[in-house]
Amino acid sequence: MRRFRALVARDLRLALRHGADTLGAVLFFLLAGSLFPLALGPSPELLRRMAPGIVWVCALLAALLPLDRLFGAELEDGALDQLMLSGLPAPAIALAKMAAHWLTTGLPLLLAAGPLGLMLGMRLAVLPLLLAGLGLGTLVLSLIGGMAAAIVLGARRGGVLLPLLVLPLATPALIFGAAAVDSAQAGLNWRPDLLLLAAFLAGGLPLCPLAAGAGLRAAVE
Repeated sequence: MRRFRALVARDLRLALRHGADTLGAVLFFLLAGSLFPLALGPSPELLRRMAPGIVWVCALLAALLPLDRLFGAELEDGALDQLMLSGLPAPAIALAKMAAHWLTTGLPLLLAAGPLGLMLGMRLAVLPLLLAGLGLGTLVLSLIGGMAAAIVLGARRGGVLLPLLVLPLATPALIFGAAAVDSAQAGLNWRPDLLLLAAFLAGGLPLCPLAAGAGLRAAVE
């Protein structure tokens, strides 16, 4: 655990030195969300009904931005070989990188989701549910994104393959997360959708690091 925490802390320090990636993801999230009122018109009812889907789609796209550098920088400068020799299993290394991705990308997006939801006309009463679902969803996105980044690591045109691999796998999380808030706004039972999202996270937590670890081992061999 000490080595795992040290790897997470190392990635956090690197993220603080290169804060443009986090800032770019948050700005993209806010700017993309602010374009929808311009395209859909100023109707408050329409924006309120579409707000959960808008927030989730923008969060999904923004989380993709830093993924191509999640393992790519370490592969280029040889640090990935050193990490693989550090004594940590490859899945643990992948999980540490996924945790750092969530702390530097998913958490800032979660903090920015509240103002964006209010701007789109969401009621304050359903905002905690949006943030709860998005908290689970951004964890899922970090797991899936880290797995996909490790699988395409070293491949030609990996930056093109990465979103094509992530977007279909992340679609269930997007559906359940947006449906929970939509059900709450309509006065329906939102708990099944949120529980399905939590189940999706519970399934991805052991499986995604294992698949990512296999991808890392293949990339350094």
